[in-house]
Amino acid sequence: MRSAVERHGAAAWDVARPARPGRVAGASMAGFRDRGTSTEGHRAIPHPSVTVVVEFGAGPLIVDDPTGRQRRGSLVAGLGFGAVRVRGEHFAAVQVRLSPVLVPAVLGVSPADLDGAVAPLDDLWGPPLARLREQLAAASTWAERFALTDAVLARCSRGGTSVDPEVTWAWRRILASHGRVRVDSLAAAVGWSRRRLWSRFHAQIGLPPKRAATLVRFDHAAHRLAAGVPTARVAADSGYADQSHLHRDVLAFTGVTPATVAREPWLAVDDVAWPGHAARHRPPGRGIRH
Repeated sequence: MRSAVERHGAAAWDVARPARPGRVAGASMAGFRDRGTSTEGHRAIPHPSVTVVVEFGAGPLIVDDPTGRQRRGSLVAGLGFGAVRVRGEHFAAVQVRLSPVLVPAVLGVSPADLDGAVAPLDDLWGPPLARLREQLAAASTWAERFALTDAVLARCSRGGTSVDPEVTWAWRRILASHGRVRVDSLAAAVGWSRRRLWSRFHAQIGLPPKRAATLVRFDHAAHRLAAGVPTARVAADSGYADQSHLHRDVLAFTGVTPATVAREPWLAVDDVAWPGHAARHRPPGRGIRH
């Protein structure tokens, strides 16, 4: 395991990751264990994925959402969830990042049903979740825990509801461009009207195309800020009109300024848990113009 190190140097969580990708393309896993050195918690930065957390430790994982509501234990956070704080003592958890195109199959709901909120995972997986939590707690290694979780993901994804290939391609194109793509060009590429793309994309991904592109652009900019790139350079290279534009987007997604986001330890976790992680981008299917 490696330690997730806060900017001021205190390691709060240990982080593990699988040695190889799982069987389900578009799903990535990491393991977290609290070291009992901090109860303050961390601000979780919104990410362009649906986040599933299966908690199995001695103490509860606690999430405080922007409305003041508190969630304990296993949970799912919708695409572009609002600024939340994650805390807890002596918890352990497997976290899965799901591409929104996988969500209908794996969770049995549309990302739109989650509406960017944090919800109990029990409501979606029910009794099988309790069994998985028992198995994770009984496992002696993270490799075993990742294999158990991967088996559940693979089983859930078989024969599930699929997303339109046009919508899947549009989502992957947004990721590949770091959010710098026009909705008109996406619609033209798949041979749909702008209205049809907006409707189908919103229903199946959970956000309108333009909002999804804004989230992806923000995510790219936030990680560049955390890497120490100057704000003005990030704004110019990421397609923002100016620094004020970047400031507004960061504030809208996190509730804090770009300078604060640049120091957030949660972004450093990505370098430990998902180093070099990148979505797979595939060309559109047959019959889609590009």
